[in-house]
Amino acid sequence: MLSVTGVTKAFGGIAALREAQFSADTRRITGIIGPNGAGKSTLLYVVGGLITPDAGKVMLDGEDITELPPFKRAHLGLVRTFQISRELSELTVLENLLLARPGQSGETIWKNFFLPGRVRAEEEAAIERACAILERVGLRHLADNPARALSGGQKKLLELCRALMIDPKIILLDEPGAGVSPPMRVQISEVIRSLRDEGVTFVIIEHDMDMIARLCDRVYVFAEGKNLTDGSFSDIVADQRVIDAYLGGLD
Repeated sequence: MLSVTGVTKAFGGIAALREAQFSADTRRITGIIGPNGAGKSTLLYVVGGLITPDAGKVMLDGEDITELPPFKRAHLGLVRTFQISRELSELTVLENLLLARPGQSGETIWKNFFLPGRVRAEEEAAIERACAILERVGLRHLADNPARALSGGQKKLLELCRALMIDPKIILLDEPGAGVSPPMRVQISEVIRSLRDEGVTFVIIEHDMDMIARLCDRVYVFAEGKNLTDGSFSDIVADQRVIDAYLGGLD
């Protein structure tokens, strides 16, 4: 589904990524871990299209998307969430989801006057889908609440819900468990696992090793902007290089 090869990125002469690479298989959950400063978030920004690499390629389903902007990647089915939730705080939970639905006729002014039936039907379909997604993750009862009133964990779920509004092939999750209570981490993990079972591919950056162990089919370890090792969770936690990276004062 996703292949990243030879990605290099420097800021002011300091290399954040050095020939980084990983791949994410279809209908699998791929984890990326590493100490702070390892380049994980920069890698996700490159894959999501917010940062252009100095070298390397990002391939989605065999198509080179290295130069594509984020919205075009989203149209191809690649979307992401952020470590710090970015909800539209003054809108309701439901409205946050409706804005994420692409290709709505009501966004074109003249269609509201000349094709009101189509606009109304698409809006009703979007509302129905949004409500179904909120029901699935346990937020349906909060649909009419302002997004700012959600807890940290609920905002993480809201970001995931917005991603689902575009029928994604692959979702990039940047620390979905950060700042979230243990019960909510379990709830988020269950949602991710059920979506994986239905065909959605995930790439997850996460510091919570319990979450990584529960979810990930394959784990890549990064340190100082480059690949350290990869494999199953049991393999990487037994690797002395991984132990040294985490115990070396970098985390």
